[in-house]
Amino acid sequence: MAHHRTMDEICFASAVELRDALAARELSAREVVQAHLDRIERVNPAVNAVVTLVPEKALAAAKAADELAASGAPLPPLHGLPVAHKDTHDTAGIRTTYGSPLFADHVPERDELIVARMRAAGVITLGKTNVPEWAAGSHTFNPVFGLTRNPYDLSRSAGGSSGGAAAALACGLHPLADGSDMGGSLRNPASFNNVVGFRPSPGRVPSPDARLGWATLSVQGPMARSVEDVALLLSAVAGPDPRSPISLAEPGAVFARPLARDLAGARVAWSPDLGGAVPVEPEVRAAVEASAKVFEELGCLVERDCPDFSGADEAFRTLRAWQFEVQFGPLLGSGALKETIRWNTEEGRRLTGPDLGRAEVLRTELFRRVHEFFTRYDFLVLPVSQVPPFDASLEYPAEVDGVPMETYLDWMRSAYFVSVTGCPALAVPAGFSPAGLPIGVQIVGPHLADFAVLQAGHAFEGATGFGRRRPVTD
Repeated sequence: MAHHRTMDEICFASAVELRDALAARELSAREVVQAHLDRIERVNPAVNAVVTLVPEKALAAAKAADELAASGAPLPPLHGLPVAHKDTHDTAGIRTTYGSPLFADHVPERDELIVARMRAAGVITLGKTNVPEWAAGSHTFNPVFGLTRNPYDLSRSAGGSSGGAAAALACGLHPLADGSDMGGSLRNPASFNNVVGFRPSPGRVPSPDARLGWATLSVQGPMARSVEDVALLLSAVAGPDPRSPISLAEPGAVFARPLARDLAGARVAWSPDLGGAVPVEPEVRAAVEASAKVFEELGCLVERDCPDFSGADEAFRTLRAWQFEVQFGPLLGSGALKETIRWNTEEGRRLTGPDLGRAEVLRTELFRRVHEFFTRYDFLVLPVSQVPPFDASLEYPAEVDGVPMETYLDWMRSAYFVSVTGCPALAVPAGFSPAGLPIGVQIVGPHLADFAVLQAGHAFEGATGFGRRRPVTD
């Protein structure tokens, strides 16, 4: 080995750097896994990001990975990279609670697809990352494991529902993470923790176990500390599966191509508030405006413009309530659902056929307006979250820029309006509030233009470097 790497050098290396060092056998999988286990032991108690840990399994898998490397056999693309999986994603033989007291001791028998694909690609499982109860809401706390804190300020929220995943990435607890996103759960915690989260087009990462196989509001996707690392993980988890009716035919390998692209001449629209549709805190507005200037400096043709998002709110809330009724209706009588989930499920019970029909029509009209918008622009730049990370003792922000928030969903509109469009959306670090709290920007592209969105994010990240600022965790 040319250079002995310290624990922190290993834990804050990019996934691509680690992959290359492992493939060249400059590092062993055992060293990489042990460094991350040591760092989890040191840093995790303060943030509570990783909630179930399986060190013996991880070290055994690392030993097997090192034996594979020694044999000279070809190595899988994510060989030896350690990950803790989102606690709503089933992991064979490893406790998966969904953040629910009803499942506090639940151990699934098999990996769900995103986890199976990661493990087939050589990922080593360290454990599970914390979620809100049933991944509902963008603030990570539950009765099983408690609250996940923001590593940039422990009094603040880490966002959600992939809050444990994002906080773990920020702290160097693992280099890649899997998450899911209905109303912003890959994007909002990325914004709050100064990391990258990507909501792919529906069907890009299929969910053959989903109860609603044709539904497109919820997707799974990758998170990491850089856009390149996000693309690396996407290359392993994307691709068709015949058990999902919406799965896209393109193989995951398309995301392993280099992301470098000259953005000169690309047409970029930006809006600090989705065309006046949502209230946004001043620090977030400032970050979005500064991001638009970065795209100008990259040679893009930048204009302040936005599609008409009318109908997005009703469509999202109706379709979400309908999905909640499908998922939680059977548990309504159990008394073991948090109030917000019970409310959302009861809303679903009250829906009529015409309500659902109207939501689908509104959504279709929105899709066509957004499609038309993207005949004039290549990318749309928006806030990820309407607020910087808020006080962790709140269930959700009571107001945004002086406007009261009635429900636990209201403050997430900047993320969930985009969910309704079906467009791919990347949350990438875009700066810090005066109080030192991370703020992300959302880069949205046309439906199915996932690779182009990653290219834009990669260029933006290279021009700004905000993601290199680490939290003080020791």
